[in-house]
Amino acid sequence: MPSSKTSPSDSAPALHPQIEAAGRGEIPPWARVSRGRREHMERVARLLGKWARSLKLPPEQAVRWRAAGILHDALKNERPEVLRRTLVPELDRLPDALLHGPAAARRLEEEGVDDEDFLRAVAFHTLGHPELCGLGRALVVADYIEPGRRDRKKWKKSRRSRMPQEFPVVLRDVVRARIQGTLGRDRTLHPETVGLWNVLAEESPWEPGTAGARKMALR
Repeated sequence: MPSSKTSPSDSAPALHPQIEAAGRGEIPPWARVSRGRREHMERVARLLGKWARSLKLPPEQAVRWRAAGILHDALKNERPEVLRRTLVPELDRLPDALLHGPAAARRLEEEGVDDEDFLRAVAFHTLGHPELCGLGRALVVADYIEPGRRDRKKWKKSRRSRMPQEFPVVLRDVVRARIQGTLGRDRTLHPETVGLWNVLAEESPWEPGTAGARKMALR
């Protein structure tokens, strides 16, 4: 799976058929998801599509955003031992609950998807990654605050009400909450998660309002 950022976010090449299909809400035939998981994926895709429209992103970007919502959990209900066999050594040692993102990205790459930003977004939507583009950052947020989540409902509803206009601020809130949750369970912080937080903490203050949010979306 690619580890370096190369594809420009504001001028994406022709979309792969699997991304186009997912952008229309179609689940790939190789997906392994329960009914509840599929509903979660659809909610995430709707949020991302709504934000893309609000930010007036180019049409191909809006398709990519919706597709990421559909594809990020496409292998969530596959058996961990099956997923591990598909991954490179540095990722196959992840806990069971974190394998599905990298495995889905790997499967998309095998299907011919070469959009590195998109693959990274899918692979690291749970862990985070310092090189996430605007799409990847939006997926981190949408996956965490989508309305079907049962925990911290008021907190998440508040953050949804501030998206996408306060995208940079809400993203920091979400990454901080994820880190605090991990620390509260006395679990290890993965380097990718720490790297994302460090990048966000070091970034210059974003222009407030929709202008700053759109700039982050297109980064």
